[in-house]
Amino acid sequence: MGQAAQKIIFTAADYLAWEPAQAERHEYIDGEVFAMAGAEDRHVTVSMNLAFALRQHLSSSPCRTYMSDMRLHVAAANSYFYPDVLVTCSALDLASPMVKTEPKLIAEVLSPSTGAYDRGVKFSHYRSIASLEEYVLIDLDTRSTDCFRKGEDGLWVLHPFARGEAVSLASVALELSAAQLFAEVPEV
Repeated sequence: MGQAAQKIIFTAADYLAWEPAQAERHEYIDGEVFAMAGAEDRHVTVSMNLAFALRQHLSSSPCRTYMSDMRLHVAAANSYFYPDVLVTCSALDLASPMVKTEPKLIAEVLSPSTGAYDRGVKFSHYRSIASLEEYVLIDLDTRSTDCFRKGEDGLWVLHPFARGEAVSLASVALELSAAQLFAEVPEV
C-alpha cells in the first residue's frame, strides 16, 4: 500500500469519479485514498504467469481472470482495491466492466513494502467477501506461496507451499508448478 494521497476524506462516489482521471491508481479504504506504488519486474512477471495459467485453465468455463488494473469493491469494508490477480465466476461481475464484487480467488504478490498490508488489512477486508474461497500470497524472495482457503465452517485455513513445490489452487482446481509460477524470474 502506498502513502495516503491526501488527508481529505472522500465518499466512495467522490473516489469513483476522481480516480479515473489520475495518472496513477489509488485504493480507497473507508474514506481514505492511497496511491499505489509501481511494481518491480519480478512482481509483474509472477502476476502475469499466474494470470496466464488461470486464464488458460478457465478458458472454457464461465470464470474470468483479471490482473491489477481491475478494481474490486469490498462493500462490507467500504473499500476498493486493485488485487494483483482475481478470478470471478459471477454473472453479475461479468456484466460489470469496471468493478468486480464477487471474486472466487484473489492473489497478491508480496513485496517488502506491501507484505504486512496484504497479510493484514487487505486479508481482513477480503474475508468479508462471501464469494471468496481462496486468498493466495506469493513471496518473491522465498519463492513460497501461502494459500488461505475458506472451509465450509467459514474459517480460513492456511495451506503453505514451500520453495519448489507445486501450488494447488483448490478453488479453481488448478495445480501450478513452481517452474510455471516463477518462469523468467531470476533467483535473488
